[in-house]
Amino acid sequence: MSGIGFVILVVIVIGILMSAIRILNEYERGVIFRLGRIIDTKGPGLILLIPVVDKMMKVSLRTVTMDVPPQDVITRDNVSVKVNAVIYFRVMDPNKAIIEVENYIYATSQLAQTTLRSVLGEVELDEMLAERERINNQLQDILDKQTDPWGVKVSHVEVKHIDIPNEMQRAIARQAEAERIRRAKVINAEGELQASKMLVEAAKIMGESPITIQLRYLQTLSEVATENNSTTLFPVPIDFFEPYIQSKRKES
Repeated sequence: MSGIGFVILVVIVIGILMSAIRILNEYERGVIFRLGRIIDTKGPGLILLIPVVDKMMKVSLRTVTMDVPPQDVITRDNVSVKVNAVIYFRVMDPNKAIIEVENYIYATSQLAQTTLRSVLGEVELDEMLAERERINNQLQDILDKQTDPWGVKVSHVEVKHIDIPNEMQRAIARQAEAERIRRAKVINAEGELQASKMLVEAAKIMGESPITIQLRYLQTLSEVATENNSTTLFPVPIDFFEPYIQSKRKES
């Protein structure tokens, strides 16, 4: 019995020593409770606890990447969409993360879901698609302020995917096509306006200097001569005969 008792005593001592020794990694901190009251935050490295009296809870200081499940959102212009996101956060104060909230990861996840629905419900679909960066920053600011009492820092929020109904996708495609047609018509009208202005200026120059009309006529004949035509008509401007007509008038 004495031998068995000695073995049991050794096992108990080893168990007590093992419960009194903790080793924390570089990215971990240990919040120490003594008889239910927090006394200190220790780590990393070797931590010694008083068996039975002390209790330690580990907290990781690494950045947590969390997916926000798809949320049903009704935008301000009454379009129903599904939106999911990803948030990046880390614990800055281990004491607050343990004392102020029961489960800071679960609490941050639930807060992110409600905030996502609330913020996106206040914008129109076009804003949601075109101003993604502004919405991300707004979400990050709101979450960071609300998680600050928990000792949690939200460093970034990114809206990943916006699932739009099929009928709305077709409407957006039609709208985009109409916009492209409108731009093409505007560009065409601007081109015609510029061309008409140039034609007016050219007409003024030709009116002031009739010789330019003859030069233009000769240039046209040169262009026509290069074509593979079997028959070529040469219209002659009346200006070519003006000197002859004036000389005849003087003779008469």
